[in-house]
This record gives sequence, C-alpha cells and structure tokens, in this order.
Amino acid sequence: MPHFFISATHKSSGKTTLSIGLTAAFEQRGRRIQTFKKGPDYIDPLWLTLASGRSSRNLDFFTMSPDEIETEFATFMRGADLGIIEGNKGLFDGLDLDGSNSNAALAALLGSPVVLVIDARGMTRGIAPLILGYQAFNNKIQISGVILNKVGGSRHESKLRAVIEHYTDVPVVGAVHYSPSLVIDERHLGLMPSNETERAQQQIVALGEAVASQVDLHSILEISKYSAPPPSGLTGVVGGGKISRQVRIGYPRDRAFGFYYPGDLEKMERLGARLIPFDALTSPGLPAVDGLFIGGGFPETAMVQLEKNQRLRGEILNFVEHGGPVYAECGGLMYLSRSLSWHGRRCEMVGAIQADVIMHERPQGRGYVLLEETGDSPWPPLSGGHGRAIRAHEFHYSALTDLPPDTRFAYRVTRGTGIDGVHDGIVHKNLLASYTHLRDVGGNNWTTRFLTHVASCNS
Repeated sequence: MPHFFISATHKSSGKTTLSIGLTAAFEQRGRRIQTFKKGPDYIDPLWLTLASGRSSRNLDFFTMSPDEIETEFATFMRGADLGIIEGNKGLFDGLDLDGSNSNAALAALLGSPVVLVIDARGMTRGIAPLILGYQAFNNKIQISGVILNKVGGSRHESKLRAVIEHYTDVPVVGAVHYSPSLVIDERHLGLMPSNETERAQQQIVALGEAVASQVDLHSILEISKYSAPPPSGLTGVVGGGKISRQVRIGYPRDRAFGFYYPGDLEKMERLGARLIPFDALTSPGLPAVDGLFIGGGFPETAMVQLEKNQRLRGEILNFVEHGGPVYAECGGLMYLSRSLSWHGRRCEMVGAIQADVIMHERPQGRGYVLLEETGDSPWPPLSGGHGRAIRAHEFHYSALTDLPPDTRFAYRVTRGTGIDGVHDGIVHKNLLASYTHLRDVGGNNWTTRFLTHVASCNS
C-alpha cells in the first residue's frame, strides 16, 4: 500500500495546492490515486476528489478511534496504486499538548513517510535549523523529503538546495516557484470549493502540469514504497442493517450546498435510502421525497438566486409545516431561516426557522464541538444511551438574530459555540437544524437515526 503524508511547517504553506497538483500529476500518468484529508474538512476533499476521480476520505482523531482510522484507510486504499494523505495546519499542530491528535500522530499510526512542504519565502540558511528541528522533535516519524514552495527564483532555489544538502540528510524532492497561476481563490472558510467554479478542472490540470515540471515524481514514488503495510485483522466497511422501509431523501447539491461527507451518503444508501439530488438555485420545485437533508455550503454567495427561486422555497416551507422530516446543517440552517444578510444586502430565505441570519467578518464558531442531547430531538435515542457526548465540528461566520425565547433545542453545547454558545439544534415539528456538522463515525449513528425518523413520519 504505497502512500505518503504531505504536511507542512505551518498553515497556508501551500500543501493543499501541492496535494491537488501531485494527485493530478500522477493521475495524468495513469496512476490510480486515493486521497485522504486529516481532520474535518469539506473543501479540500472536494478538490482532491475531482483531481483523482475517487472520493477523498477524512481521517480524524477527534471523531474516530485509531482502529476506525486504520480501517477507513485500509478499506479505501484497495484498488489504488498510491495513497496521498494531506495534513491540516502544521506537522506537529493539534489539540493536545502531547500531540496525540497531530498530523505527526496520524503519520505514525499509519506508518506514513512524510513529505514536508516549506514556504520558503524570505528564507536561505535559516531553513537548515528548521528542518533539523522537525527531524529531532519526534523520532516516531520519518521526514523523507522536502518540497520547497513559493520559491523566489532559480538563484533562491540554488541557495536553498545548497544549504539543505550541506546541513541535513533530507532530500529536496521539489522546488515550486511562486506563480499567481498556481493560486486557487480563497474566501472566509478557505479555498473556493471546486463545485462553485467551472474552471476547477482546468485549474487541476494546470496544477498537475506545474507540479510535474518542478517536483521529482520518481523520488516521491520511491518514498511512498517505504510506507508501512496495512494493519492486520481489519474487516473493512461494515454494511449495517436496513431501515423498515425505503425512503426517498432529497438533498441540494449545487454551488450553494456541497458539504456532504461521502461516507454519510453511502451509509444512507446502504441502509436503504434512495438519494435524490436537486439544485436549490434552479430546480422548478421540490422533487417527490420523504425527507430532506440540507447540508452546508455557502448560501450567502448565492443568496440572490436562492431568493429568486420562490417556488422551491415555498414548497420546502410547506413540507416543513406539514410535518415533513428535515435535517439541516450550517448552510442548510441559514437557508431555512427567514432572511440572510451579507455585505449590506438582505434576501428572503425559506422562513421555516423564525430567525434571521447575519454574516460577520470574523468566525462566530469554529473547531471541534461536544454536544449533549436535551431529549427534545425528534430522532430516536442515540445509540449508547442518553447523556453520551456527540463529537462533531463547526465553522461558521454567520449568527442568528431575533430567535424566539421559547425555541426548542436538541443539544446542549459543552464545547463550541452552536447557536447561542449554550445550545444548538433548533427543533420545529420534524425539523432539526444546527450549526454543528455531524459525521457518522465513532458510534455517532446519525444517519440511522435520521432515516428511522423519516420512515416513521411516512408510515
């Protein structure tokens, strides 16, 4: 199972762009690439999925056990020629002082050789102690190569290579010169999602060509051969049972809503659900469904078009008010509110949630979340009993205003922000809407609970 872990010395070093470019470069040469992303993320996996043609998978210590991470990795590496794991933040960054959930810890768990990306702007001789320090900090991982990124030119590259060769034993496997053409547009949550731009495939091809001309792909392949064998005794994806009846689940998948974990959608289908995608911007009406799952995304960037689609908004409101089961996360919560305001403009939304949404310049909630259920959730009880903490994540620049004081909530927030710093998960009839993003891993069987609820509402 040849693979490597691409990490960096710090955030915004360019590891995502290089991960996309490496994936595209190897794909262009006939390799079957399976990508993974460390931590909770939707945007980077969208790009990696488009570059590889295989759904990228998230590996996350906060929501998954080490055994589950190993199983997920081994399962989706089957049939691939090469695995690429993209880290988040810096190599040694993480929640805990001991680094137990860091990128380095994931590399150690999976036996992954590390290719370290270094933003080389403004650096010459100082790059040597940086590399030496990273090597010495943790002897459980192997830094097998360095890619210099955002290099200032051929003279700058020559100096950096000479310094690294003289003072360290780490090979330089690439030097990517700075170019505006290699930059993917960013916005408040990170890279612009690939589902929002028609140029995404062209950008991926260009990144693949640029990386192939400036990175030694042969050396990368040699490094990947020194990865550890897969853990023994892994059983792969568990199929699970079936819900009592097949249900049709509609979900918007367009440039406003694209944040869905592929594993969650796959589990719904294995449980017997029929998934029906639609476009919230252009669909002439709501398709015939038994339930709705409205995921996250960037509704603020498409709020004018969402407002214009009055028929769909009206049919969704009617569905909610007549007891239709709906689950919405973050962007879906925003869409179901009365209105959405951003950059001085206000647009009408669905109106199922009696509150207004305002976008802010700074994050209103970000990072990992711990939830406790209040008992007001419309879903069946959580597996493992009431009171067990739900581990999840949030990242939102918006906040709700004018929420009625008698609003019912499904969750108490013990870590994170949620809707008001104390609660999350608005409950209205058979609607559950939250800022928190759930993922069906680590015993959090939310897809089973939701589909069981949908089935009971339609029995």
